Amino acid sequence: MPFGSLWLPVLVSAVVVFIGSSIIHMVLKYHKADIKGLPGEDSIREALGKADPPPGIYMTPYCSDMKQMQDPAMKEKYVKGPVALLTFYPKGGINMGKLLGLWFAFNILVSFVAAYVARMTLMPGTDGMLVMRVTGTVAFAAYGLSHVSDSIWKGQPWANTMRALIDTVIYSVLTGLAFCLLWPAA
Repeated sequence: MPFGSLWLPVLVSAVVVFIGSSIIHMVLKYHKADIKGLPGEDSIREALGKADPPPGIYMTPYCSDMKQMQDPAMKEKYVKGPVALLTFYPKGGINMGKLLGLWFAFNILVSFVAAYVARMTLMPGTDGMLVMRVTGTVAFAAYGLSHVSDSIWKGQPWANTMRALIDTVIYSVLTGLAFCLLWPAA
């Protein structure tokens, strides 16, 4: 089956996921609980501003190897706290146009990978439910599994991950439906 026959479901699924995610975040707003403000934010911002770290991800307390983690002074820093993973963005306003463009490009990438797997495992005229299961499963893995890793390794609250996995199920169903409806006939 030529891959060109799958560009329509790739693009349609990317668009419907983009629209679905927009509805989730702008209308349903159940992700408002994902991020909280810091108590004493102004004084914390002032202290961090003096350090002026460049964009990146920082850990406090920071240690560069496992041997250093065994140092009693380092252990005490962890016990005393705070323990934090901080992400610093470039200064200036948030460019939502750029972020939404990158999100849409990611949607296309996920749909492209789902199309690739489906093309390699399914034939034209395959039962729509099988097409939906294969493409939806690939989409689920792509959209959702990194959130589990973030809860394990980066301290993302599990409640945030559960909300993200609800989104992932929706995105997977939308992706699978697009491919089911637009899968090439035999």
